[in-house]
Amino acid sequence: MAKKKLVLIGNGMAGIRAIEEILQLLPDQFDITVFGKEPYPNYNRIQLSKVLQGDTEIKDITLNEWQWYEDNGILLYPGETVTKIDKENQVVYTDKGKETAYDYLIIATGSNPFMLPLPGADKEGVTAFRDIEDCEKMIDASNHYKRAAVIGGGLLGLEAARGLLNLGMEVDVIHISDYLMERQLDRAAAELLQKELESQGMNFYLEKQTSEITGKKRVTGLKFKDGGAIPADLVVMAVGIKPNVALAQESGVDVNRGIIVNDHMETNVPNIYAVGECAEHREMVYGLVAPLYEQGQALAKHICGMNHQGYKGSVLSTQLKVSGVDVFSTGLINETADSKSIKVFDEWQNTYKKILVQDDKLTGAVLFGDTKEGTKLLSLIKKGANVQEYLESQQASDDGESIVAAMSDEEIICGCNGVSKGTIVNAIKNDGLTTVEQVKGKTNASRSCGTCKNLVSDLLTDTLGDEYEADTKESICACTDLTRDEVVAEIREKGLTHSKEVMNVLEWKTEEGCSKCKPALNYYLGMVYPEEHEDERESRFVNERLHANIQKDGTYSVVPRMYGGVTNAEDLRTIADVAEKYEVGMIKLTGGQRIDLLGVKKEDLPDVWKDLGMPSGYAYGKSVRTVKTCVGAEFCRFGTQDSTGMGIQLEKKFEGLNTPHKVKMGVSACPRNCAEGGIKDVGVVGLDGVWEVYVGGNGGTDLRKAELLVKVKTQQEVLEYTAAFLQYYRENASYLERTSHYVERVGIEHVQEIVNDDQLRSELNARMDQALSVYQEPWSNVLESETTLKDLYQKVTAK
Repeated sequence: MAKKKLVLIGNGMAGIRAIEEILQLLPDQFDITVFGKEPYPNYNRIQLSKVLQGDTEIKDITLNEWQWYEDNGILLYPGETVTKIDKENQVVYTDKGKETAYDYLIIATGSNPFMLPLPGADKEGVTAFRDIEDCEKMIDASNHYKRAAVIGGGLLGLEAARGLLNLGMEVDVIHISDYLMERQLDRAAAELLQKELESQGMNFYLEKQTSEITGKKRVTGLKFKDGGAIPADLVVMAVGIKPNVALAQESGVDVNRGIIVNDHMETNVPNIYAVGECAEHREMVYGLVAPLYEQGQALAKHICGMNHQGYKGSVLSTQLKVSGVDVFSTGLINETADSKSIKVFDEWQNTYKKILVQDDKLTGAVLFGDTKEGTKLLSLIKKGANVQEYLESQQASDDGESIVAAMSDEEIICGCNGVSKGTIVNAIKNDGLTTVEQVKGKTNASRSCGTCKNLVSDLLTDTLGDEYEADTKESICACTDLTRDEVVAEIREKGLTHSKEVMNVLEWKTEEGCSKCKPALNYYLGMVYPEEHEDERESRFVNERLHANIQKDGTYSVVPRMYGGVTNAEDLRTIADVAEKYEVGMIKLTGGQRIDLLGVKKEDLPDVWKDLGMPSGYAYGKSVRTVKTCVGAEFCRFGTQDSTGMGIQLEKKFEGLNTPHKVKMGVSACPRNCAEGGIKDVGVVGLDGVWEVYVGGNGGTDLRKAELLVKVKTQQEVLEYTAAFLQYYRENASYLERTSHYVERVGIEHVQEIVNDDQLRSELNARMDQALSVYQEPWSNVLESETTLKDLYQKVTAK
């Protein structure tokens, strides 16, 4: 039977969750196409505040990597917007001229941030806080400016404000109400919250209404309707969202506030569905993740023809994601004439709890300072539990019984993903799960906001007892219980030579592995057997497989190698000719002193490489990328060493070396450190008669200063110690672990001890030479392989 064509408009959390559910129910029944406005794979939008606060990085909030789309046969068009739906002929059209037919169409266009129509709102320095681009704007602004004003004292505004504080800015929060988060908190909890945030450095202007954003080209401040004013270099509007319904409206789909859907998420147009923040169900539009996932589950069952009662609406809950503050609320938050409340206020511990009861039923809760009961209360309120049931569970808890032990199997542990205690316990028992990561992989519990992670851990303890306590090790992914070190040891001991063999012999829980373990195994095998292992191209991430960086519009960028950042007139002419011939979108100098050709079509990549006639710069690889250099003693008045020559030697020696993560280096010829070696994986500083070698630096989001590894006298010693460090890192770091994290984890003293041991250093250098001996230039390899050219480049099918 021919597969049905399923098209999803929107690559966000709600739409992709529906696709995940469909793939679980009927994995081979649909040809799936996804159009996403943003140039990224599916990511966890609610974790953006943690990125801004510096608790995690953008790459860590990706829910489904590029590989996931390929593994599931999904045709993804990132950075491409659907502009028209022809509902009669069941075809969608995009801003890039694509026409795609559908049997089923899911609209999951989400919401747009609401921007106040204030005078000056179009000035430079005014932004929303809605997506990765907004997040990056705020991070960039913090590098140049000092004062930020956040308009909106709700959940998102406070998370943005906390992030800006972490970025070193002075932050004012302007809120129209007389207390914070008035839709989620009562006044007592809001005042405790305000007090806590003020102690962290946040400044509040309550009962203030902004009348104007001042400044000429860029924002300089805010004026208020009461005549007051404050200075500001950055203004963040976090005053709400509105469903993105324009496409549906223009296409003749019924819209009220959102796209109107029934319990099966059907619109008024046959075969067109809506899910997520753009959908309106029973006159409700939801902006929290849990309801959107519940909608996705109901939609998937309907499209797959499963018997299901449909979506009936959600009980809302809110958890503030601000470092050092625990706040939770759900259901009703303010007393009415018909309600009673249970209140506990501990001024000493700075905790507050209010539980609302109406007709003996729990109807709402507000928690501040201690939110451990949040998930339990949400579950009880969802099922309309009697207050007596709650009080009895309290008694059990007071008697030492854990919260999860007292919960019934039907109660929800993960509110975001609707995962019950029974589901998790069954998975632990039936699938032999022993870690939180495995539970996450198998059931989706704690996959979103992560606040239920402790409850999942408690369930593991409650279910496994001492077995869990003895097995808290971190496996490399949910496909195995084995850690990185155990897997590498088994590869060596058993002589395993291929990823499939590793999975079979070590009894992987999934037949094909996953996007996390496949590239890791390929790396570990190559590291253990540098001469024998045949690289498994299919296990590589898409950029490494295609030897170019995919961009937001589906084109690629190409960075030819320039050793030490040095080029010549002939190469520059060649690059210019190639750029002109292939009409590249942009020629950009990179931070690593290279030339980046952006906007190359996938099918043109081999011809571009051929015409360039230069080696790959590995700008895409988990490998040694660049060695940035200053001009050094040859030209600089302050230079004391030949930094350019040293950089070229380093880059040529380690060219193409596979490493657990990308490796960047810098070589300077004086303490001014113009090559920024202090924030490189390996930084070399030349002084009078000595070279200093620093390691473990990182100039990205997770800024880390490199630490001094050694001082040596000669260039040969620089190469020798660098090789020893890199080889030790290669052999002992986990895949995707940067040198900065690795050095921090094991300690610089440990690394120094290893590389300063003459025998160990010699052995590491020998193994490094062995690893480097098999290097083959990738672009040339592709050009020499008709099979690779045909398989990967002749037809554009992806992204």
